[in-house]
Amino acid sequence: MFTKATFKFLDELAANNDRAWFEANKPRYEALVREPALDFIEAMEPVLKTFAPNFRAEPRKMGGSLMRVFRDTRFSRDKTPYKTNIGIQFRHALGKDVHAPGFYVHVAADECFFAVGCWHPEADALGRIRDLIAQKPEKWFAARDDKKFVAQWELWGDSLTRPPRGYASDHPAIADLKRKDFVALAPLSVAEITGSGLVKLAGKRFAETAPFMAFLCAALEVPY
Repeated sequence: MFTKATFKFLDELAANNDRAWFEANKPRYEALVREPALDFIEAMEPVLKTFAPNFRAEPRKMGGSLMRVFRDTRFSRDKTPYKTNIGIQFRHALGKDVHAPGFYVHVAADECFFAVGCWHPEADALGRIRDLIAQKPEKWFAARDDKKFVAQWELWGDSLTRPPRGYASDHPAIADLKRKDFVALAPLSVAEITGSGLVKLAGKRFAETAPFMAFLCAALEVPY
């Protein structure tokens, strides 16, 4: 699926991030980025069903699991038009955007990783997650500290400097209640991305996060 030529293309795109270069090299983008990504997504569909049947692998060019290559530059000082990474997200069937619970694959020249969870959840969703942690900290700790999960995954994201309003500062899970993101990362090597076992590895790693993802889904009242 992905090859060393995929990474070479991403490097070249970073050095030539403009519309003229991209249009001239669009056939390479299709062959080295989009087509391998769609093949990977299609191969992940039956794998996801074995441990997370409510999450979707959608191998579509637009609007599916492959995130668009175009950057949103409306509120950014950086006006380069294209992303220099490949982003693939397997969202919950009831999720509407990137902030919903999901499984994610990030492929870039400088860093590759798997990710799971809720990135920048909206205020209502964030409140629901915090409330469930506050009400049932033992269930949260069991999910967060699950042996298979912590062996490969590490919690990541932004946190408040002070306890959020309405939560006791001495709550046993106060460090987690301060979180603004409920995301975990597992690193990937270029060899793993370009190897023949990527689909099997993705399924194994994502399945290890079942307690964590099930907790988030319970908080948001959607089936895992």
